[in-house]
Amino acid sequence: MPPSAAEPSRHGFRHASVLLDGAVDALVHDAGGTYLDGTFGRGGHSRAILERLNTEGCLLAIDRDPQAVAAAGSLSDPRFTIEQGEFANLGDIARRHGLHGKLDGVLLDIGVSSPQLDDPERGFSFLRDGPLDMRMDPSQGESAADWLARARESDIAHVLKTYGEERFAKRLARAIVTRRAEQPFLRTGDLAAVLKAAHPAWEKGKHPATRAFQALRIHINGELEQLDKALSAALEALAPGGHLVVISFHSLEDRRVKRFIREHVRGDTDLPRGMPVREEQLAKRLAMLGKAQRATPAEVEANPRARSAVMRAARKLT
Repeated sequence: MPPSAAEPSRHGFRHASVLLDGAVDALVHDAGGTYLDGTFGRGGHSRAILERLNTEGCLLAIDRDPQAVAAAGSLSDPRFTIEQGEFANLGDIARRHGLHGKLDGVLLDIGVSSPQLDDPERGFSFLRDGPLDMRMDPSQGESAADWLARARESDIAHVLKTYGEERFAKRLARAIVTRRAEQPFLRTGDLAAVLKAAHPAWEKGKHPATRAFQALRIHINGELEQLDKALSAALEALAPGGHLVVISFHSLEDRRVKRFIREHVRGDTDLPRGMPVREEQLAKRLAMLGKAQRATPAEVEANPRARSAVMRAARKLT
């Protein structure tokens, strides 16, 4: 995520919040308001939000990664609270804090964070050998190694094709299943090497395992399903006039965000053609706040992971 400055984590891995100023500008419209950061990460956005708030403002943050929640211990501010949890459950979390339907803004920064990618022990990256885990919360669910050990070839191919948009998904799935019959996959470097050997062609400047690792990570963490639930929950948790700001990092996420906002900007379009209706009968619930924003060249230079970032923002009407 990009710069003001990169935040060091408690393990030494640095994290730069993408679209920092643009996201906070779009989110904070009342300095005395109540806001929710659904993806704390290492707190770049949260710290910037708190800088914009006065003494009456407050911020509730969420992250499913226990390391991110632990890192929040360095943020000592009476206006700030954090909970460990999935952002799909932000509605329930807001209710527990008495904030449901009262939030002035919700920020969702989707995907994996820099510290997760940079720490080999988390198993997210093919560039650094480590345990093949990929779980954002290592205490929950099934690791990538466990799933690859039991999944059918057709299911592996489906995941690689659907979540990685990998053209050679069937070929790579066959290579995985063939190799695991001899020895299970336990390390990221091992899986990356098999994918590289099996891949017949890849994009210039992109590692042949890129799309497969993305697909496995999305599947293991249920990221797209989480996003769909979080968007709906955020809309209900916002107060009328509240702002929803979402930063996504690849087209699968951005298409979902764009569709969600567009559907609620248009309202009910299933009414019979020619039926006279008043504006309020269309049940429009959102108004777009400007056009989609992308990282500036300076941001991309400082943080190459910002290259694919897209930010969309909307205001709740009712």
